[in-house]
Amino acid sequence: MKAILSSETMDIPEGVKIKVHAKVIEVQGPRGTLVRDFKHLNLDFQLIKDEETGLRKLKVDSWFGTRKTSASIRTALSHVENLITGVTKGYRYKMRFVYAHFPINASITNANKAIEIRNFLGEKRVCPCNFSCFLFVSPFIWFADPWE
Repeated sequence: MKAILSSETMDIPEGVKIKVHAKVIEVQGPRGTLVRDFKHLNLDFQLIKDEETGLRKLKVDSWFGTRKTSASIRTALSHVENLITGVTKGYRYKMRFVYAHFPINASITNANKAIEIRNFLGEKRVCPCNFSCFLFVSPFIWFADPWE
């Protein structure tokens, strides 16, 4: 059975600006700007201000949605929360090279913005991995065997 209106809201923290235009969400914060496109979802996005507390909120509505469409409301809000986390705190990913037979060699190039991988699966070619302007690579040397 279709619900007439399904709606959820989320608070926007201080120091974060959100712009909504044609289902494209742009989040600006101290660490930069992130943009996410939600045109594939049948949802309505609105920026509202709570009269009681004065806080800014993002409201997501789904009119006459099925169960799948109603579930996509929470998914869209979770994506926006992750965008807010990205522009306020940021993310850190730690990766480690592990090999079984062919020893992998990696070198950091291009002022910590790229990495070159050699001897991956025994290949002779060099695999360059370039990263965006917001990412950087730092070496970490692991001397112990991670499989022990």
